[in-house]
Amino acid sequence: MDKRTAIIEAAIAVFAEKGVEKATVSDIVKRAGIAQGTYYLYFPSRLAVMGGIAERVAERMLQHLHAQLDGLPPAQQLDQLAGAIFAVVEQQHQMVALLYSGMTQTDEMRRWEAIYAPLYDWLQQLLEQAHAEGAIAPDVQPRQAARVLIGAIEAAAEQVHLYAATSAEDAQAHRAELERFIRAGLGRR
Repeated sequence: MDKRTAIIEAAIAVFAEKGVEKATVSDIVKRAGIAQGTYYLYFPSRLAVMGGIAERVAERMLQHLHAQLDGLPPAQQLDQLAGAIFAVVEQQHQMVALLYSGMTQTDEMRRWEAIYAPLYDWLQQLLEQAHAEGAIAPDVQPRQAARVLIGAIEAAAEQVHLYAATSAEDAQAHRAELERFIRAGLGRR
C-alpha cells in the first residue's frame, strides 16, 4: 500500500473512531505508521484528506458496479443499477456519513465532480450502449443522464441508509419506486 492510500485508510479509521471534529493529524499519522511531515506532502490540512476518502468511496462503488453488472446486457445493467448502488451505500454508510460531515468543511467539495468522473464515464458508456441497442428512449442524453442517475440513486440510498431508521420493507419500497421512476425517465417499460 502506498503512503497516500495508507493515510486515507488511516484517516477513515480515525475519523470513524474519534469523529471528524476530534481526530487530529497526529492520530492519522500514528495509525498510518508514517511521519507527520509525510502527511503534509499529500494533504495540506487535516480535512483535505476528505477528498481522498471521497475518491475511495467512488472507487469502491465503481468496483462493486463492475463486479455486479459487467457481462450483463445494458438493459439488465440499468435495471440492476439502483440495487447495486443501494448495496454499496449500505456497506459504506459509516464512511459516507463521515465523508459528508468532513467534506462540507473543506474546499474538497469543489472536486466532487472530478472525483466522480470515472463513475459518470462508466454510466455514460452504459447508457450509450443502451441507446445504440434501442433499450432507452432516443432523446435521452447519456452524458447528462449519467450524472442525474448517479445523483438520484445515491441520494435515495442515503435517505434509506444514512438519514433515517428505515425498515427493510420501506427501504425495498423506496428502491422499487426509484427504479420505476428511472425506467420511466429512460423511456423503458
